[in-house]
Amino acid sequence: MAGSGVHPKQLDEIHTISDYAEPLMKFMASILPEEKCFRRVEDHMDLQYVFDDGKNKPPTSMLFGPNFLSSELYQLSPPEDLLLATTLMRPARSFFDPTLSSNVVVTKERFGSVHKVYIICEKDRVLKEDFQRWMIEKNPTDEVMLIFGSDHMVMFSKPVELCSCLKYISDKYS
Repeated sequence: MAGSGVHPKQLDEIHTISDYAEPLMKFMASILPEEKCFRRVEDHMDLQYVFDDGKNKPPTSMLFGPNFLSSELYQLSPPEDLLLATTLMRPARSFFDPTLSSNVVVTKERFGSVHKVYIICEKDRVLKEDFQRWMIEKNPTDEVMLIFGSDHMVMFSKPVELCSCLKYISDKYS
């Protein structure tokens, strides 16, 4: 939309709804008819998935609605941060590519020069603690830290604790 995100138009250059919707209309006109028929949106608890590549393929993007944000991502964060997130929310591209996991090999010898510290967010409802620990097990780190009472948006729910962890990591590994 004009005047939003990376679009270069400034707000004072938009005088009509047509001006505002112009980038969207240009984009829609550029989509081939055979591509348009594959677009499908599913809505679960106001979390929307878009299937641009067909209904039997993984979703291509998703959009978090205000209910999902408040109950799953920002449940322990200050209300003003949730409000800001709901006004700034945009669709997020899903980068699901099954070939990535088979083509990329991360080894201690190739990438071991950078220390890795994982900070677990205790009350994260999107990446539950057992899943976070599974990720750590599959990709070992030098250290694991835990921030108690933090939701997925730890920088809002526990900013002081996060800064303390980052300072500790910086002091220890630099």
